[in-house]
Amino acid sequence: MRNTGDYPGVSLAHLAVAKNYSSPFILGPPVCDELVALIQHMFSEDEADIVRHLKPYRPRTAASLASATARPLHEVKPILDRLASDLHVIFYFGKEGKERYTILPLVPGTFEMTMMRTSTHTLTPWHTRFAQLFEALFETGFSVEYLKKPVNPVRYLPVGEAVQAQPQAYPSDRLEAILDRYDHFAVGLCQCRLIKDLNDEGCGKMLETCTVVGDWAPHMVKRGLMRQTTKQEVLEIKAAAEKDGLVTWMVNEESGKHTSALCSCCGCCCAALRTISEFNTPGFIAKPHFMPRIDHQSCTHCEKCVEICPMKALWLVEEGDSKRLVYDEARCIGCGLCTIACDSGAMTLHEVPDYRKPPGNWGVYLTKYIPGYLSNLLNILSSRRRS
Repeated sequence: MRNTGDYPGVSLAHLAVAKNYSSPFILGPPVCDELVALIQHMFSEDEADIVRHLKPYRPRTAASLASATARPLHEVKPILDRLASDLHVIFYFGKEGKERYTILPLVPGTFEMTMMRTSTHTLTPWHTRFAQLFEALFETGFSVEYLKKPVNPVRYLPVGEAVQAQPQAYPSDRLEAILDRYDHFAVGLCQCRLIKDLNDEGCGKMLETCTVVGDWAPHMVKRGLMRQTTKQEVLEIKAAAEKDGLVTWMVNEESGKHTSALCSCCGCCCAALRTISEFNTPGFIAKPHFMPRIDHQSCTHCEKCVEICPMKALWLVEEGDSKRLVYDEARCIGCGLCTIACDSGAMTLHEVPDYRKPPGNWGVYLTKYIPGYLSNLLNILSSRRRS
């Protein structure tokens, strides 16, 4: 970890903003070259001089920020609105004329809001550079610090074709039953694959898959970040995504109240899956309800399951003159794609004996999530003080 004093060529305003974003209370990375470069891109020095006064969890009005910077409100307000409404690098809420502004965690938060959109035609060279700088920061692996003790705020659903054959499946395993609980739907482009595309590392899988359901959907549409859609179209999009080898992620809560998000992920681009596939830290994802079982006698070693697995949890090894399929349970998210790809019937899904259903309401969800978050937070605070 570096100190802000290690950057004599960087403005004090940019360094102050970088320090705010590095706060462990918003899952921030330590101050480092990659973070400073990203902050310099996100904000001009003039903008940073205002944003430096936005501390984590302390939203402020434009008038308050104008006072803090000793600048007239008519200068400060347009800058804040551009950052919040055009670039989406800060967040605002409240009625018109009484907006309050704040910073979000870089991920999840700023990254998603900045890259969320309905079309690639709205991308600019600014977004390309943001994507490059964000990817460089993500690859430092800072996010795994916050997952040492599992927090499990999200889960993956078994793909539709696989779950249909499971009599033990709960409504919370079935996408259509989940969507029945909501009235509003919105869809946009996958931010993770978009970031990879802009880094010339895209996998070519479909982009319009990111979905918000419930109360937040109309807000996302109003802000131009997503387009309004229907339950039926969401089901069609998710079915097409599964055929493209993508798997559905959603918030690990099943009350059907307020809002939720459903993303269609690939192991190569998805930030959540990359915590496992690249950083071997599975603490972000809840344990699955179903996991595959291999009948080695029936396996023909065709490797179709190996090719389709988004987590690289399956691979073939040679043992003398024979071959054997190896399965790493720790990397498995229980999506069931391998069982669909298997023609021999050697791969089948089975219920996990100690599976725990998702929390039934947001209160229980937060009760389960917060202890792990606080434990990780305290460890990070202690570690950074020592360094």
